[in-house]
Order: sequence, then C-alpha cells, then structure tokens
Amino acid sequence: MTEESLWYIFINASLVNNFVLAYFLGICPFLGVSGKMETASKMGGAVTFVMIVASMCAYGIHALLVAVNAPFLQLISYIVVIASTVQLVEMFIKKMSPALFRALGIFLPLITTNCAILGLALFQTNKGYGFFESFVYALGAGAGFTLALVLMAGLREKLDFAEVPGIVKGTVLTLLVAGILSLSFMGFAGLGSQ
Repeated sequence: MTEESLWYIFINASLVNNFVLAYFLGICPFLGVSGKMETASKMGGAVTFVMIVASMCAYGIHALLVAVNAPFLQLISYIVVIASTVQLVEMFIKKMSPALFRALGIFLPLITTNCAILGLALFQTNKGYGFFESFVYALGAGAGFTLALVLMAGLREKLDFAEVPGIVKGTVLTLLVAGILSLSFMGFAGLGSQ
C-alpha cells in the first residue's frame, strides 16, 4: 500500500467514519467519561491502546482461523483478546495512577464491552486489511474516539459556566450537544471519496 492510501485509511477512520459520531459505537464512555477534559483524554488513550492491540491480534487470529478453516470462532476469539487486553490496561492504570483509576470508575472495565473495539476488529477483517493497514485503521479509530471524547468534554466544561434554561440541563443538554457534534462530523463525508 502506498503512503497516501494509509493516510486515507487514517483520515477515514478518524474523521469521515468516526466510530462514535458516525457509527454511534462506544456511546457509553462517550457520554459517561466526557465530563472532564483530563479524564476524557486518558480514557481516549486507554481505548486507543486497546484498539491497537485488539486490531493486531485480530489480524493474526483471522489469518490463523482461515488457515485452520475455523472462521466461525472469529467473534469469540476477538472477545477473549479484547477482555484480556482491558484487564492488562486496568491493572496498569490501577498501579500507575490510582486517582485516574477512581476517576474512570466503572467505565474502565466497560471497555471490554465497548462495541467500538469489537466493531474495529470486525470491520478491518471484512475490509481485508493487511497488517499495516490494520494498524493504521486502529490508530485512526482510536484518534477519532479520543477526538470525540475530548471535544465533548471541552464543550461540557464550557457549558458548566453557561446560563442554560432548566428544561435542557443535564442529560438533555449532553444529548443535544452530542447530536450537534455528530451532525458536524457528517460534513467530513465528502473526504471519503477517492
């Protein structure tokens, strides 16, 4: 693959087909952890790491399962890899930053059931990406996930200081902002054509 096409895969995964704002995958941490900028960026980093590891493992698992003629084990294999990777990330964060571990709360172990990560593994397999394309796709998807979290956190922090009518405070306002963010990302759809 040429460098340009790798760049295209990255831009496509991060902006055009953003997992959160275009595919609506990974909404739980998007809405739950995006209250503070620091927490959102760290969660984005953790999800990006899990996406990269899961993507690389999914590439190898897919090749192995095709070689032994057992592609029906693909889904369960991906889930095991994702759950194992999340456990490692959780232990690492708990050891290195107990404050971050407490701030992420239940959303850290919920990375295991984050449909964006499983979707990444399935999408890259269906697209027939090679090793480097899978890595760039995972990096782009993680960057897009982090971008969505950080944008939402920044907007929510700003809205904390704004005078908002009582009828739209709280969850309603968060969902309205998420919808507007999603609409704004639809403007990147023109970048998707080659």
